[in-house]
Amino acid sequence: MNYLQAILLAIIEGITEYLPVSSTGHMIITSSFMGIASDDFTKLFTIVIQLGAILSVVVLYFKRFFQSVDFYLKLFVAFLPAVVLGLLLNDVIDELLESPITVAISLVIGGFILLKVDTWFKTSETVPDNDKISYLTALKIGFFQCIAMIPGVSRSGATIVGGMSQKINRKTAAEFSFFLAVPTMFGATAKKLWDYYQGGLTLSTEQINLLLVGNIIAFIVAMFAIKSFITFLSKNGFKIFGYYRIAIGLAILIINYFYPLSMI
Repeated sequence: MNYLQAILLAIIEGITEYLPVSSTGHMIITSSFMGIASDDFTKLFTIVIQLGAILSVVVLYFKRFFQSVDFYLKLFVAFLPAVVLGLLLNDVIDELLESPITVAISLVIGGFILLKVDTWFKTSETVPDNDKISYLTALKIGFFQCIAMIPGVSRSGATIVGGMSQKINRKTAAEFSFFLAVPTMFGATAKKLWDYYQGGLTLSTEQINLLLVGNIIAFIVAMFAIKSFITFLSKNGFKIFGYYRIAIGLAILIINYFYPLSMI
């Protein structure tokens, strides 16, 4: 991986992390076109730079992030399913990180779900803010988050839809999803770095610099993306993201049919 590739992947991460379109999926597809998707460092990079994007939440929601102990306990409960399933399915997830076809299929299926989600949950919103989310609801949202272990399934999309299925309004569900991303991505980054070193691999000075550059760029880009997304989502809903996912997913499948991405 060179610096240009790192910067491009970081920009994609920053833009897509909080959109229901799968940031990991977009980075897998992009790195496949670059011919570096199967590289161990690329797999590490695509996970670690998500931390930079996630930290933008802490900055933007600084006052709201530091809330009551009860709020943190709910985040912890929502975080638990990802910890357990992430450890159990680590090897399977790692293999899927090389599969652009898995990403494409997930994008299409998720797209059709997003086309309908506003209709499904439009009239059932009864939870106005994060303080009103119960522990059981937090746990259920945590299980929805686990679906995003499949590349191409959006973590933010899965948790927001999970929240809406529990009668939480779009804005509140999106914000809880953002807060939940902080412990989730800290955990994912720590686990990925541990596995990387346990596998006998080490980071060179240049690779460390690439990770730093990637995190900084993802952080800056995500700052702008979050505010834009919340505003757009509150007014317009998910349909445009559904159409986008379907179009991108089908395009990838067509391209792969004629020019297999694993060979690019």
